[in-house]
Amino acid sequence: MGWLILILIAVEIAAALILLRVNRVLRSMVGAALMLGAAGYAWQGSPMLPASGARPDAIRLADDPALVDLRERMLGRFTADAAYLTASDAMARAGDQRSAVRAILGGLNRYPRSVMLWTALGTALAAHDGNQPSPPAVFAFDQAIRVAPLHPAPHFFLGLARVRANDYAAARAEWARALALSPRGASYRRDIAVRLMLIDRLLAEQGR
Repeated sequence: MGWLILILIAVEIAAALILLRVNRVLRSMVGAALMLGAAGYAWQGSPMLPASGARPDAIRLADDPALVDLRERMLGRFTADAAYLTASDAMARAGDQRSAVRAILGGLNRYPRSVMLWTALGTALAAHDGNQPSPPAVFAFDQAIRVAPLHPAPHFFLGLARVRANDYAAARAEWARALALSPRGASYRRDIAVRLMLIDRLLAEQGR
C-alpha cells in the first residue's frame, strides 16, 4: 500500500510539472528529490505493511501539552510546595527523571501532607520506571488519596499513568472517580469529562 501511494504521488507531481511547463533543469531536480525520498522510504520505512491510521485519541490522552495547565488548575500554582514541582518539571524536561523524583522528595520532607507533591511524586516515579505505574508510583498516588480523599487530582493523574501504560480500562475507572469528585463549577471538570469520553471511544474500538 505504501508503494502504491508513493507511485501515485510521483505521477501526480510529474503531470503537474508537465502541465505547468516547468523547464527541464527544475524537472530533473524534482525527479532527483523524488528518487531520494523513495530510496529513504525503502530503507527506513515499511512499504509492505498495510496502512495504519494514527491514534490521535491515545496521543491526546497521554501527551496533551495542556496537562501542566490542568494540573495547576486542579492543584494550584502559587504555593510554597509548587516551587518544588517547578524544579522537578525542569529536570524532567531535561531527561533527568531521577533528579525530578529527588526534587519532589525534598519538598515532601518539608510538606509531608501536600496532595500536590504526593500526586507529582506518583507521576514522576511512573515516568522514572518506564512510564509504568510501578508499586512505588502507586504507593505515592495512594498516599495522595489518603491525604486528600475527596480531591480529584490523585485519581486523575493515576489514570494518566495507566493510560501511558496502555491500561485503558483501569485508567477509565480512575478518571470516572476524578470526574465524580470534581466540583460542578470547577474549571477543570470539562477537561476530565472530555478525556473520559476519549477513553470510552478507545475502549469501544477495542471491543471492551
